[in-house]
Amino acid sequence: VQLVESGGGLVQPGGSLRLSCAASGFTFSTWAMSWYRQAPGKERELVAAISSSGGRTDYADSMKGRFTISRDNRKNTVYLQMNSLKPEDTAVYYCGARISSNWYWGQGTQVTVSS
Repeated sequence: VQLVESGGGLVQPGGSLRLSCAASGFTFSTWAMSWYRQAPGKERELVAAISSSGGRTDYADSMKGRFTISRDNRKNTVYLQMNSLKPEDTAVYYCGARISSNWYWGQGTQVTVSS
């Protein structure tokens, strides 16, 4: 299993970023996917999750209305569109897949929201 995130960077408050996670080594269309984040000194927390078909999505309360998770099963890729970014969104964002009770993670991509 390999998960490779991209798209992070430095953005001003109120700005937008789109993260991507390219997956390989498993049948992508069979499994739900998630985005998590971890800020310095804090525990990793769920950002959003999407079902295998993309028909169901779930978000942490603080992300609802600002973030959108989506997936393209033809490209084995899951996305996270982040709008109206706030300084408190600064964190390393990880793509995750729970496959047969095992969690797999990418290397993470840094998102920094600062003026």
